[in-house]
Amino acid sequence: MDWMAPELRENLGEIEAAANHTLPHLIEEADLRGDVHMHTHATDGRNSIREMADAALKVGYQYIAITDHSKNLAMTNGLDEKRADGALDLDNEVLAQMDVVIASVHSRFDQSRDEMTARVLRAVENPNVRILGHPTGRLILRREPFALDMGAVLRRAAELGVAMEHNAAPERLDLCDRDLRLAKKSGCRIVINTDAHDTRHLGKMSYGLCQLRRAWLEPKDVLNTLQPEEFLAALRPRV
Repeated sequence: MDWMAPELRENLGEIEAAANHTLPHLIEEADLRGDVHMHTHATDGRNSIREMADAALKVGYQYIAITDHSKNLAMTNGLDEKRADGALDLDNEVLAQMDVVIASVHSRFDQSRDEMTARVLRAVENPNVRILGHPTGRLILRREPFALDMGAVLRRAAELGVAMEHNAAPERLDLCDRDLRLAKKSGCRIVINTDAHDTRHLGKMSYGLCQLRRAWLEPKDVLNTLQPEEFLAALRPRV
């Protein structure tokens, strides 16, 4: 029987896989080439683009994406009920100029399962969206995941080529390991990011990697193990 990494020891088939020599080659931190979800002092971060880039180079990354919040984030101007429908804050003409567009829910977490599912699907179907960030909105011990038909979202994301984020911030760890398994089974592309708001937050990637390993994910399952050009080519084609 092969040795089983501690993250796999949850009685989810790892014993049989170890006996059959079919355990996955789990992703490791050294496999990652970039982090494509972070913020600067242009919005609610603490550091400049240069400082974030320098910090990423020290980690050993080859690329980053600066994904500062758009104008209608709830903590600034807020969204009223009529506008919390999955429409993106910026015009498509602006979005089309960006290398990476991440869509995330930041308000109205109390919507019904049907309302939230329709809202997220509308965001995913925007042709400029390439990644769905912290897909369930959970904050551990502070906010439960919002109601969502995860299966429907994952199926549609897989059809469109929209990647699902695992947000490695320890207060989020979103998607959870269960949903990460479902994402892989659904054929979804997966990205892991820190959602850093400070240069020090880049060091939190290890928290998310533990969840990816619990979900049996290998380097081939995670897009930001790729080189820069390969990473962009693997995302949803730009319009």
